[in-house]
Amino acid sequence: MLKRTAIPYPRLLAVALFLGVLFAIFELAGWRDHFSRQFLHDQFLENRVSGVLIFVLLFSLGNLIQIPGWIFLAAAVLALGRVWGGVVTYIAASTSCALTFLSIRLVGGDALRQLKSRLALRLFEQLDTHPIRSVVFLRILFQTVPALNYALAMSGIGFREYMIGTLLGMPLPIALYCLFFDFLASLLER
Repeated sequence: MLKRTAIPYPRLLAVALFLGVLFAIFELAGWRDHFSRQFLHDQFLENRVSGVLIFVLLFSLGNLIQIPGWIFLAAAVLALGRVWGGVVTYIAASTSCALTFLSIRLVGGDALRQLKSRLALRLFEQLDTHPIRSVVFLRILFQTVPALNYALAMSGIGFREYMIGTLLGMPLPIALYCLFFDFLASLLER
């Protein structure tokens, strides 16, 4: 009798499959072309309200398929200035992180809790002991890096703690990036 071998981490496989299918859809449909700084900049200039809505939508979808957040931030700063560009990016990044968390949690559950290595157990202990502080620290270091969003979604952390940490941790790096991109823009205008 053949013994059936179980997939060790079916939910992790489901997440990888979900992200692969999503990425393939974007590539095949040609939607990935809309994730450029120039396209986002043009959307802001054409109509501020619809530009912001498109920006939030593209940032959210882009985060799921591994588009770097700095592309969105640069477009917002160059089109709207450092203050409004930063505010719009903060809203878009927060929305993106929430949608990514909910999507990945739906598919992957708390799959990372299946990992039994010493390192994983130590990280989970820290996350469980100080969830908000841990997320704030991770956001300051890694902002909206998709891999961080996936890992936190599958870590078992509560959505409330995740969002509070996200909302508190993102203003500092976004402000620093806004100053940086504004400075670069002023250098290029000379």
